[in-house]
Amino acid sequence: MQIQWYPGHMTKARQEDLKLVDLVMELTDARAPLAGRNPDIDKLAAGKARMIFLNKADLADDQATLAWMDYFRKKGITPIRLDARKTNFKKAVVDGVKIACQENIERDRRKGILNRPIRAMVVGIPNVGKSTFINSLAGKTAAKTGNKPGVTRGNQWIKIDKQLELLDTPGILWPKFDDEAIGMKLACVGSISDEVLNMQEIAYHLLSYGKANYNQLFEARYGAVPQPDDERDNEIVLWMENIARQRGCLKRGAETDFDKVSAQITDDFRSGRIGKVSLEVPKQI
Repeated sequence: MQIQWYPGHMTKARQEDLKLVDLVMELTDARAPLAGRNPDIDKLAAGKARMIFLNKADLADDQATLAWMDYFRKKGITPIRLDARKTNFKKAVVDGVKIACQENIERDRRKGILNRPIRAMVVGIPNVGKSTFINSLAGKTAAKTGNKPGVTRGNQWIKIDKQLELLDTPGILWPKFDDEAIGMKLACVGSISDEVLNMQEIAYHLLSYGKANYNQLFEARYGAVPQPDDERDNEIVLWMENIARQRGCLKRGAETDFDKVSAQITDDFRSGRIGKVSLEVPKQI
């Protein structure tokens, strides 16, 4: 699946913005933490304190998420897993900021500067939950939210409390996916507008991946994978047809409506109805 999608307002974080902050807070999807990161962030944020928030962790495989936290911790990035739709993570964030910015705080203290608020930039690719994260952290509707990529249109400062101020930025996405696997993972978790995607390919990929890595969860949701025969040798297509019959996703003449069943399978994954599934783990990298 070739994906080229680059709305004009999704510009790269500018160096002048980075000069204003002490800390770079990056949100990524816990189900695909590496695929959900812009490859330029590490270069742009060089020399800054770093935090990474594994958002939508409630939908991800818990063991995989713990492995990712260890992975980022070893890279000097303070990790926190969360579900940004909930509002009980402010203390964890503030405590994490103190850990990530310990050197900055100590440097200020030696200069006699006390209680200077940490200024942080919040970055992430579209639809990863940045606005929901900021609103939950601020305890008010400080940033627009939406379930489509690209809601944030411009920079804005948001005061969280006396200790922390956030610079919200538009979502950052590279203009071309050279690696199809990355594009597919982002498509699966909903970081790319469905309007430019082939939903049948996404559903096919999810079923193939689920069979190989989360067979018990997927079969509990959709029934056993059919055995191919001499005439029909693609078990994933046969599985999709079975699911379509179960869900009533049929056209006239009992023909499989692959578009409809594909949309249902994709929605099942994104909403967590299949179970906790991660699309990548550190040992696969």
